[in-house]
Amino acid sequence: MIFFDEQNQLFHMTTPHTSYIVGIEKGKYLTHLYWGKKLASMCPENAYCSNNLSFSPNPDREDKSYSLDTMPQEYPASYMSDFRSPAYEVQRQDGCLAGEFLFERYEILRGKPTLCGLPATYVEDDSEAQTLLIYGKDGVSGLDVILSYTAFAGLDVIARNVRFSNHSGKTVTLNRALSVNVDFPAGRYDLLTLPGAWARERHVERKPLRAGYSAIGSRRGASSHQQNPFMALMEADATEDYGNVYGFSLVYSGNFLAGAEMDPCGGVRVQMGIHPDLFSWQLLNGESFQTPETVLVFSGNGLGEMSRTYHKLYRTRLCRGKYRDQNRPILVNNWEATYFDFDEEKILRIADEAKDLGIELFVLDDGWFGKRDDDTTSLGDWKEYGKKLPNGLKGLAEKVQERGLKFGLWFEPEMISVDSDLYRAHPDWAIQIPGRVPNEGRNQLILDFSRKEVCDYIIETVHNVLAHAPISYVKWDMNRHMTEYYTPMLEAERQKEMGHRYILGLYRVLEAITSTHPDILFESCSGGGGRFDPGMLYYMPQTWTSDDTDAVERLYIQYGTSMVYPVSSMGAHVSAVPNHQTGRITPLAMRADVAMSGNFGYELDLTKFTEEEKEEVKKQVATYKELREFVPKADLYRLKNPFEGDDASFLFLSQDKKQFFLTYFQIKGEVSYNYRHLKLKGLEEEAYYRCEETGKVYSGAELMYVGLMVKKNEECCGFRDYFSRTWRFTRIA
Repeated sequence: MIFFDEQNQLFHMTTPHTSYIVGIEKGKYLTHLYWGKKLASMCPENAYCSNNLSFSPNPDREDKSYSLDTMPQEYPASYMSDFRSPAYEVQRQDGCLAGEFLFERYEILRGKPTLCGLPATYVEDDSEAQTLLIYGKDGVSGLDVILSYTAFAGLDVIARNVRFSNHSGKTVTLNRALSVNVDFPAGRYDLLTLPGAWARERHVERKPLRAGYSAIGSRRGASSHQQNPFMALMEADATEDYGNVYGFSLVYSGNFLAGAEMDPCGGVRVQMGIHPDLFSWQLLNGESFQTPETVLVFSGNGLGEMSRTYHKLYRTRLCRGKYRDQNRPILVNNWEATYFDFDEEKILRIADEAKDLGIELFVLDDGWFGKRDDDTTSLGDWKEYGKKLPNGLKGLAEKVQERGLKFGLWFEPEMISVDSDLYRAHPDWAIQIPGRVPNEGRNQLILDFSRKEVCDYIIETVHNVLAHAPISYVKWDMNRHMTEYYTPMLEAERQKEMGHRYILGLYRVLEAITSTHPDILFESCSGGGGRFDPGMLYYMPQTWTSDDTDAVERLYIQYGTSMVYPVSSMGAHVSAVPNHQTGRITPLAMRADVAMSGNFGYELDLTKFTEEEKEEVKKQVATYKELREFVPKADLYRLKNPFEGDDASFLFLSQDKKQFFLTYFQIKGEVSYNYRHLKLKGLEEEAYYRCEETGKVYSGAELMYVGLMVKKNEECCGFRDYFSRTWRFTRIA
């Protein structure tokens, strides 16, 4: 619900348990008054004390009692009387960078408008949300600024974005255009982020916020392995299950900035949006610019509640299409089984084994096109490699289908090899700087998706492949991040538009291909989890979580990913041992138990399994076919944090609360422990639950407050390395 309090001059936005309140100071300045637990009303004079610190400029000569430098602003402009970081910076033709956002009017709408050319959360009925549009004008440049807020009726979510329109009669340039700004009152805060690297994505890092500017971001042309477009501001005493947490998640796949600035008085300004370092956007008279959406979630009950809110929103009102709500097939991918060394006969042998084990989908990875025997050639030449596939993709896919499996395919459409027919025909389509030898990454360059003709070519080429063969699944990869930002299609003063134009081109390509092939399950990938962001989930409902398939490493990666992304979005596979990334040897049971916490599959040579292992895999496949009925849509409770100890545990509670799946993992063995109790969460105290493995019945109160006993291994003196256990429970009363 959204309403305007005329008497107190404030906008009050409410969700089921939260309030977000914006005031109008002196009839023109937008102030941030409150965001937190739901309020019935608020006195604006109680929100903050307006004061003018020494040396703070004053914008009102008649009232010396306040300054914009200390005012909690809703969307601060640049370089007038606020020394803190601005939310936007606009440059006039005369070079002036100063700005001033002044309120003009507002509008309240039912539902949620779409964003032109950009992914965003959505509603299926206008009753699900209301949207507040606050219209303002930059008093210096004449730029029109529209702040958009959507309050969801069924979730504690506020979605924000900004639109700039130039009706000044002159050309202006945006040098900074962030999607959100929130000024918090003074307090003790921690900042939680998800840093990492290739094969080590989204590890959890929590640090106390100190004076000055703390920021994360990406300038790699993608959201990146190194950082994720998410952060949470936490009150210092907040935990997994207690305290106030404020989540910020950017629905965008390119360069981003997320920052928190603590001012000298202890107040904190949080901002998120497109990274300004490699961005500017020239607006001619009559033109507009739309920022990506930022999704804000407040939780008064710790990180766990915040995560479950994001999970439900992203699973049901960000992901789209046929597979949003359908069960995903259990797959086997041949990459770690064969790498580039395969032919049709080898592929079909793996498919034969997959059929016998109950697997439902075979995915052919890199190496099927051009003359691709290694990673030095053929990206861009999306035609079958006759030496490996004499009967073509169609022939192979049909043979796989004859075995009762669906057929999937790997692509890397955004990339181009210098040794390719496409590069020889169109070298100018690759991103590179004239007169310089281009820097290759993984022996490849990036196609310039800021160019319409390049996007059109990729749409047509990929469509032709998908239409030619019976393909049910596509893995869309991107293995090189962006350098040498330059396109010949833009004038010199507009070159900083190139990074965002690339992302807009990518989104146009994805929309065209996925909408034309609605029956195909698309999974995004970028060297694993290098582009695991909400923007990609809008087009593809799942992402390859990491190229690191080691079960132990995946516990950390999947734990961090779960901070904001739902189980249904995570691709998770059982791989070979010794693991190809770490060399670690873990039991087949543990590898499967970890992978069942996502979209389950295998990535190894099935023909090398022993008969005993085949029987174990058959049981794993059968188990997951039951679990996938509720686990991908379940409420996730993180019980044990691997970043804080040597074990991890997760509980997946079905939406109807009638069943749950419980996992426990001992990473590092411990001696002299006979047992321990695992305390569960989210259950109903007075309900009774039966353990399907043992038949024993427990009350919800007992499972949560006493806990479930986990016994040591019988064959050793305690808990061994890489020990895992899982349980299925059903509510019986």
